[in-house]
Amino acid sequence: MRFKTLDEWLDWQTALHPRQIELGLHRCKMVAERLKVLTPNFTVITVGGTNGKGSSVMMLDAFLQAGGYRTGRYMSPHLLRYNERICINGLEVSDTVLCDAFNAIEDVRKDISLTFFEFSTLAALYVFQQAGLDVVILEVGLGGRLDAVNIIDSDVALVTAIDIDHVDWLGSDRESIGFEKAGIFRANRPAVCSDPNPPQRLIDYAQQLQTPLYRLNHDYHYQKTTEQTWYWQYKAINYPLPMPALKGDFQLQNAAGVLMVLTLLQARHPLGLAQYQQGLATVRNAGRFQVIHTQGECTRILDVAHNLQAAQVLKQLLQHYPAQGKRYAVVSILKDKDIEGIMRCMLSEVDEWHIAPLHAPRATPIEELQAHLQAIGATHIHCYQTISDAYQTTLQQASALDRVIVFGSFYTVAEALTIEQNRESFQGK
Repeated sequence: MRFKTLDEWLDWQTALHPRQIELGLHRCKMVAERLKVLTPNFTVITVGGTNGKGSSVMMLDAFLQAGGYRTGRYMSPHLLRYNERICINGLEVSDTVLCDAFNAIEDVRKDISLTFFEFSTLAALYVFQQAGLDVVILEVGLGGRLDAVNIIDSDVALVTAIDIDHVDWLGSDRESIGFEKAGIFRANRPAVCSDPNPPQRLIDYAQQLQTPLYRLNHDYHYQKTTEQTWYWQYKAINYPLPMPALKGDFQLQNAAGVLMVLTLLQARHPLGLAQYQQGLATVRNAGRFQVIHTQGECTRILDVAHNLQAAQVLKQLLQHYPAQGKRYAVVSILKDKDIEGIMRCMLSEVDEWHIAPLHAPRATPIEELQAHLQAIGATHIHCYQTISDAYQTTLQQASALDRVIVFGSFYTVAEALTIEQNRESFQGK
């Protein structure tokens, strides 16, 4: 074994490949063939999209586990621990399992260079292949067509909401991005799109491939009936359901797409109303409007929103749960995002801004973050060297009636979540 600890493996992988992102399937597919993971011994659901991917993956996993199926779940990026990326039956795999997988990859890789994400994707497939699973859910990392996850032919593909993000890689308009997302479709295998207004290029690509495409408000439907209930409908099926534990009406859009996917797999993996009700009640997803309440302290809300569509959803949620006191924001956003658009969207929900640079690739310098805020007319801007400093200082200033919202990036939320987990009074909801 090249390395003994997970941290050593991850440090080495980070240094190994000259580029953090390199889209393309050839190298990864060659190693996957040598690993013998290209023909899965389980049902595969691949999930792509701009927003709602993570929540949809978590709902799929919750429903399938409620039905008694053995599941594998692959997601990225992680918030606190690398192990979060690869879960079996909802539980993170151990460092030992990951090190064994990396060792197996290294044994067959030879001179083929792999990115950090390609290593993790291959490790997930290797772990899942050994685990005797019924269903595996794979979340696309970036785009779809050229993402490492796409070396596997899924049994059903799900594309969630599509919006502008990662423009350097995927294009600057919804049509271009939609085409990249549709790259996870396969000929004569069903696909679901839970975006109510899918790009025409996505629809055209499905027709070109002869992929049966099931679209929200076209093939299947949902309707909110009360603050606690909604129903889902496809042909003669009509399920009355409780609201998901994940907050926000937009989660109904995600849940509706997930139910369509599972309906298409019904012959292979039967599920019923009881499993859907249980899954909706139990599903959780860290860093997605994650509300933390502690007696006598301010309310903290952590959300990984990092593009304009996600910021708009976050704004709606904040308006639905208004603060009684002062509204603080702890924010940092990566350089390749629509920083000004996101901040402008959130301007009406923030009284005081606490900003810091991220210690991450593509981090935005503090001077640029400050300039963007000043350009949109924001006041009460406070600058720090780290998000950790910004968050801890804000918590010290905020009173019990105040609200602190952390957003802008997975990295931003990860730093705040680390502090919360280290606090004795931590109670996550």
